[in-house]
Amino acid sequence: MDRRDKGISRRNVLVAAGASVVLTALAEPAQALTITRKVSPGPDDPGQRAALAEQAIVQRHVRTLWGRPQMRLGTLYWPGTWLDQSFVKWCYWWQAHLLDCAVDAAHRARTPERIERVVALARGIRVRNLTGWTNRYYDDMSWLVLALERADRLLGVRFSEAVDDLGADLVGGWNPEIGAVPWRIDDEYYSTSAIGPAGIAMARLGNLSRARELADFLETRLRDNDTGLIFDGIHEPGGRVDRTALTYCQGVAIGLQTELAIRTGESAHRRRAAALVAAVGDRMTDRGVIAAASGDDSGLFMGILARYLAEAALALGDTTAANIVHASARAAWQHRAEVDGLPLFGMDWRRPVTVPAPPGTFPQLMYSSAASSGNLSRDLSVQLSGWMLLEADYQLVAAGR
Repeated sequence: MDRRDKGISRRNVLVAAGASVVLTALAEPAQALTITRKVSPGPDDPGQRAALAEQAIVQRHVRTLWGRPQMRLGTLYWPGTWLDQSFVKWCYWWQAHLLDCAVDAAHRARTPERIERVVALARGIRVRNLTGWTNRYYDDMSWLVLALERADRLLGVRFSEAVDDLGADLVGGWNPEIGAVPWRIDDEYYSTSAIGPAGIAMARLGNLSRARELADFLETRLRDNDTGLIFDGIHEPGGRVDRTALTYCQGVAIGLQTELAIRTGESAHRRRAAALVAAVGDRMTDRGVIAAASGDDSGLFMGILARYLAEAALALGDTTAANIVHASARAAWQHRAEVDGLPLFGMDWRRPVTVPAPPGTFPQLMYSSAASSGNLSRDLSVQLSGWMLLEADYQLVAAGR
C-alpha cells in the first residue's frame, strides 16, 4: 500500500510542536531505573537477542511526535530532558537508521505493531523535517531512501513520493566534472559517507551506470593502496584527500561493491568487495570484533559496517565477513549492561559497559559527564549500532551462514 502525505501544513506542525514542548516540560520525570552489569545470561537465539535490543530502543527512545500517535521518532538520548523528548532537536540520519532497524525487525518477525511502527517513523521523519522529505545532505537523503526502499521491497510498505523525491535529488546532485555526488548541496567535499550509500541507492533504484561510476570513484580516487581501506573523502577542485579511514566508510564501500556484484554479475565488484572485507578484518577488528567508535554520530559507524558485512556474507558467501559479524555480536551481547532487564550496549563491543558507582541510576546521569565516559552511552546512535549488529547476526544465522 502506498502511503502519501495527508496535506500537513507547516502552521499545524508548528502549533503542535509548541504544544508538545509545553506538555513535555510539565511531564513527570523518568523513573529511576538501575543499571547493572550483573546481567542475566539471556537467550542464546539470535532472533530473541535482536528482539530484546529492539524492545530496549522502542521503550526508551521511540515517542509520538508532537502529540500525533500516527507519527513517531526516536529521542536522541536516554534518559532525555524535556527538550530532547519534544524533538526540538533532532537528527535526520539517526532517524533514517532507526527506520531501517525497524524494517529489519518487521522482516524478522512481521506483526501489525511492527508494520505500524515503520509507517509511523517514516511519517514522523517527513513531518519533523518540515520542508518535505529532502534536505541539503546527500548522505542523509541516501540513508533515508535506502530505508524506504527496503520497507517497500521487504514489507510492502510503500512511500513512492518519498522515494521519487529523494532519488531525484541524488541524481540531481551528480557533478559530471568530478564524477560523483558531494557530501551536501553546493559543497566541494566528496565523502565516502555520501558516495557509498548514494551508489547503493542508485543501484537499487535502477541507475546502475551512475552506481558503477561511484564505485569506480571510490576505488580509483579514495582507496589506500597500502592498507586496502577507503579514505574519508576528497576536496575538489584541488584533490586534497582526507586520509582518515572510518569503519562505516568501509561498510558502505563494501555494500556498494556487493550490490553491483549482485546486479551486474561483474567479477571485478566481487573482487573489490572481498578485498575490502579482508582489509577490514586485518585492520579494523580486534580478535575478530569490529573496532570501537565513540558517541554522537560515530556511534552508528560500527553498526553500519556490520550491516554491509552481513550483506556481503549473504550475497557473496564471504565467510570472513560472516565471522566478523558473529564475533562482534557475541562480544556486544557478552559485554552489555542491563536496565530493567533490557540490554544497554557500549561504544566498544570488546569490553564491558561501564557501570557508575552506587546507586547507578540512569536519571542521575542526564546532566553528568559520567553518562558519556568510559564505555557507557546515552546516545541513540550507539544503541542503534547494537540493534543493527544483532539483526545482522540473526539474518546470517537464519540463512545458515
